[in-house]
This record gives sequence, C-alpha cells and structure tokens, in this order.
Amino acid sequence: MLPAASRLAWAESYPTRPVHMVVGFPPGLTPDIVGRLIAQALSQRLGQQFVVDNRPGAGSNIGAEFALKASPDGYTLLVVTFANAVNATLYQWLNFDILRDMAPVVGTFRSPNVMAVNALFPAKTVPEFIAYAKANPGKVNYASPGYGTVNNVTAELFKTMTGIDMVHVPYRGSYVPDVLAGQVPVTFAPMPTVIEFIRAGQLRALAVTSVTRSDALPDVPAVAEFVPGYEAIVWHGIGAPKDTPAEIIETLNIQINAVLADPKTKEQFANFGGTVLGGSPAEFGKFLADETAKWAKVIRLANIKPE
Repeated sequence: MLPAASRLAWAESYPTRPVHMVVGFPPGLTPDIVGRLIAQALSQRLGQQFVVDNRPGAGSNIGAEFALKASPDGYTLLVVTFANAVNATLYQWLNFDILRDMAPVVGTFRSPNVMAVNALFPAKTVPEFIAYAKANPGKVNYASPGYGTVNNVTAELFKTMTGIDMVHVPYRGSYVPDVLAGQVPVTFAPMPTVIEFIRAGQLRALAVTSVTRSDALPDVPAVAEFVPGYEAIVWHGIGAPKDTPAEIIETLNIQINAVLADPKTKEQFANFGGTVLGGSPAEFGKFLADETAKWAKVIRLANIKPE
C-alpha cells in the first residue's frame, strides 16, 4: 500500500513545476494557437506554468516522438492532432505508435474543413461541382500543403465517395495565393486558413466537411447534405506518455474540461471556426482509434505516400 499511497500523494500535489505541452507544428498555426489558449488557462487554474514547446518537423512526428518518449510523470504532454491519426499509416518508419504509446487525456478542439473554390469557378454548389468534375475528368486540380495533409486526405475521401477524378497539386509553401488567382480552382482547407477570404468574397465556400453546418458559416451547407456519410474534421486533443499515473490523467482531464466549458474558451474557438470537444480519456482514446482506422483506409485506397 505504501507505493500506492505515495503515488497518490504525488499525483494530488501535481503539478509542482512547469509542464511542457509539445506541439509538432511551428508557432502561429492552429495547433499552436489552441495549445497556447489551453496552456494559459491551465497555468491560471493550477498555479504552475504550462509552457508550449514547439518541435515541428516530419509532419509533426518529431514532436510526437519527443513527447511520447518523455518520462511518464505528467510534466511532458502532447498536443495531439488529426495529423497523428493520419501519420500512423502514412509513415512506415515511426519509432512510436500513437495508440500504443500514448495515454489519452481529452479531446479539445474540432473544426470542419471548407471546400472552397476560386470566386470565378463555374460551380456554385457541391452537386454542380461533382457534375463539372465528371464532365471534365482529370482536369480539375485541388491544392494542398503536401501529401498526407488534411487538405489531401479530405479531398481524396471526397473523390472516393463521389466517384470523380481530381488531380492533387501539393505545395511546399502557401497554396492559398494560387487558389485565389484561379491557378488551382479548389481546396479542402482548414477553416482558419480560408475563412477571411470567404467572408471577403475572394473565395466561394461550397460546403463544410462536418456532418452538420458550422456556426461560423451558417449559410454554407455540409458536404453530407449531398454526399451522405461524408465527414472530415480537423481536431486536437491532449495526450501523455503511456504509464503516466491515472491520477494525473484524471486531474488534467477534469481541469481541461473545465477550461473547455468556459464561455471565453468557446468564444475563442468560435473566432476561427472551431468548437470544443471535451469528454473522458476513454472517449478520446476511442475517437483517436476510430480516426486512425478511418484515414488508414483512405490513405491505402488513394495510395498516398509521404514526400
């Protein structure tokens, strides 16, 4: 009983020093922004600094490996994203398994992508787009920031479910200028990337990729209204190295759920088209497993390979 009691006392005093939240992307992107909002709120609630630690590279795998191989003491956490579910299949050489090596804490953020076209593109609805693509097989290009990115797999799922043929144009830099100019007519982009261009009339939103419409673009239909069963969302969560004490996982889950329930957090997420997730560690674990399995099928069917 003594080790168990000692472990409980240790968990009850958590945290006693700064906690690092590893983000596998550069500053300024949505995972970083969401991570910082949550880190700031946890710092205020728990009286210790929660510090965002950006470790970008290899499609966010560098940050994930660093976090999951850290000591399982609750002082290194991972900001988990959609990319981690995709990368589990996309990359064959990973030195970690996101499902095996991570203790899920909680889902935090979700947001649809937007199927957006250049303002001069002839199709004004999803059915018109599908008809246009079928009449012009292999002549409609879509833009993404690279193979295996959310734009890429979201578009490939759309291709599979509608039976159309689009050509992928991957970019190493920003793809948005070429979509605005009409060089590439369509993208399936994260909402924060394109929402201001849509509001300014420079891009036309044909649909959002969630099952239901988004409060951020209430007049824009969901793809699922025309393609039943279609769903592709960007999401984030928090994880810890496996074997992190359950008491610490529970503390983090309770505190992060409280942050997510705060109207201020909901308003901040809504500003860039997102909503809160929340829930138990088990629910986030199931969600991650389901997402990993879903995108594994898309990656294999489309034969997507990392660059």
